Amino acid sequence: MASIHLSGRGILAAHQIEAMAGEGLIRPDEPFAPGQIQPASLDLRLSARAWRMRASFLPGLGRTVAQCIENVSLHEIDLSKGAVLETGCVYVAELMESLALPPEIAAAANPKSSTGRIDVFTRVITDYSREFDLIEAGYTGRLYAEISPRTFPILARAGARLSQVRFRHGHARLDDAGHLALHAREKLVTSAEPSIQGGVAVSIDLSGFGGTTLIGYRAKRHTGLIDVDKLAAHDVLDFWEPIHARGDLVLDPGEFYILASKEAVRVPPDHAAEMTPFDPLVGEFRVHYAGFFDPGFGAAEAGGAGARAVLEVRSHDVPFILEDGQIVGRLVYERMAEAPRMLYGAGLGSNYQAQGLKLSKHFR
Repeated sequence: MASIHLSGRGILAAHQIEAMAGEGLIRPDEPFAPGQIQPASLDLRLSARAWRMRASFLPGLGRTVAQCIENVSLHEIDLSKGAVLETGCVYVAELMESLALPPEIAAAANPKSSTGRIDVFTRVITDYSREFDLIEAGYTGRLYAEISPRTFPILARAGARLSQVRFRHGHARLDDAGHLALHAREKLVTSAEPSIQGGVAVSIDLSGFGGTTLIGYRAKRHTGLIDVDKLAAHDVLDFWEPIHARGDLVLDPGEFYILASKEAVRVPPDHAAEMTPFDPLVGEFRVHYAGFFDPGFGAAEAGGAGARAVLEVRSHDVPFILEDGQIVGRLVYERMAEAPRMLYGAGLGSNYQAQGLKLSKHFR
């Protein structure tokens, strides 16, 4: 049986995640699928059972998710052959992976990059939880995903991977001094003098990509379905309106945009990173899906030479003007408990290594 090694504090690497499964700390209903274990995270798969809900919910200390589903669900949905999840609706799906964490390991979940880029809002829920996406150390039980398509209806089936989870041993998130030291060593972003305050600042590029005036995409309404399991299956113009440089950009309330950072980003092999939600005090918009960046993202060691951060942006209740170079998010870096044996992009078929402005893998 595999043995998990926990000598260092930080994010657990792929070989440690495999060891957790070998020890029964991760309990999949079916064997892991190829590529399900990433360098610093585990993709979570939908099971065949889902429910249409009246509303979103958190169980709180006294209830299980199953009890909440019994009280709040409208009807059960069979995902074994696929089902359409409509925009503006809330669904909860049972996941194939359950956990039996030891007291020294906690976890946190996030949408996968491809999920965020098609504006599907998804969060992981556990029994007795008071927060979404945070899994307390020592948790034992099933995992569930709340799913709410915002712009495009989706076709999802059992085995689809919309969320991912990271496992943490202790606290290893860098403070400002740690970010400054790491940037001095590794040059985390291409800014000459990046703003480092609660993370490394990332700004917006509205000048054009690839020698063109293209700066991003605005999602269309009333489109067809997106099949979340099919790669390069959908035509871009059926779902997106290209946006071209005209100086600044006015974000319309409720609209969904794909934009990209001005800086090329690098995540060294001994660290991982996360895009934090933008401070609402700075503007009435949000880079609204916090995202994981695996070790090796944009790094030369994994065949990269820096990669742009693709940003999913939505304005809130009022129009908001973005200007070229405006700060829109911050990357927070965290140490790995051990260096992963395979890096993002290094032979993994990673979809977004060395990316510029790039839509999700579903579009051709």
